[in-house]
Amino acid sequence: MQYPSDVEAADALNKAYKQLRAEIGKVIIGQDEVVKFVLISIFSNGHCLLVGVPGLAKTLLVQTVAQVLDLDFKRIQFTPDLMPSDIIGSEILGEDRNFKFIPGPVFSNIILADEINRTPPKTQAALLEAMQEKAVTAAGITHQLSKPFFVLATQNPIEQEGTYPLPEAQLDRFMFNVSLDYPSFAEELQVVKNTTSSTQTKVNHILNAEQIVYFQQLVRNIPVTDNVLEYAVKLVAKTRPNGEFAAPQVKRLLNWGAGPRASQYLILGAKCHAVLNGKYSPDIEDVRAIAKPILRHRIVRSYHAEADGLSTDDIIEGLF
Repeated sequence: MQYPSDVEAADALNKAYKQLRAEIGKVIIGQDEVVKFVLISIFSNGHCLLVGVPGLAKTLLVQTVAQVLDLDFKRIQFTPDLMPSDIIGSEILGEDRNFKFIPGPVFSNIILADEINRTPPKTQAALLEAMQEKAVTAAGITHQLSKPFFVLATQNPIEQEGTYPLPEAQLDRFMFNVSLDYPSFAEELQVVKNTTSSTQTKVNHILNAEQIVYFQQLVRNIPVTDNVLEYAVKLVAKTRPNGEFAAPQVKRLLNWGAGPRASQYLILGAKCHAVLNGKYSPDIEDVRAIAKPILRHRIVRSYHAEADGLSTDDIIEGLF
């Protein structure tokens, strides 16, 4: 799939994005911000962490996205007894007395890692290696994953007993940390109306795997001006309490700031956000539009911030 120029390809991506939103909107009522961030992370070749209470259609959202993108989809329910081989697959002895590799559910285009904080670190690490390397190693042999490969993990913020919170280094693998909120009264009314009748909603395929990989490369080709690059890198540098750009309030409110991966994702995400909004190059507004979900899981609040009742989003807002 080729377009005569990047401009025409960007227009095609913008058009496809509008169609995707319309198709997903047939099934998912509201949650516009969440849908936007999930699609941006797919086109930026990143992964997404969804944090929300049960029943907010996280699983349904991922299934619907997989359908409209015509991609393979697997759901893994994370539990305390889940083993790494349950995710990546294992070697078994065949009838011919030779070992052969049986692929696990990670060999799919879209993985829903449901309640990723319910499984021990060893199993979390198996998935996170696949996220980073886009490959898994079993019995010393490396197996490449299919492209595109996208992990959408969910966490329930309420019950934290018996959970294994993801360490900061592993959280850093996720491009976005997206918070899901309750729907508005009108949206919930529509959800109940749609889901308690016999009507079946059918969604159409808009893109396929080959087109998504093409658009992921297009996003990387989008030019970005020096002032936007500097703004993004400086915004990340402002979160580091001991850095040269740290504001006085940051030294008081944060223990740790974001690393260089945040700067990379800010630029990639801003490029994608610009194209999806009909622009051919990102500006500072595009960086700000995606800054909170990129930074919120990469900064660690101090006890001063917690005592003042300040959330990570409040602190990021103060950096703009």
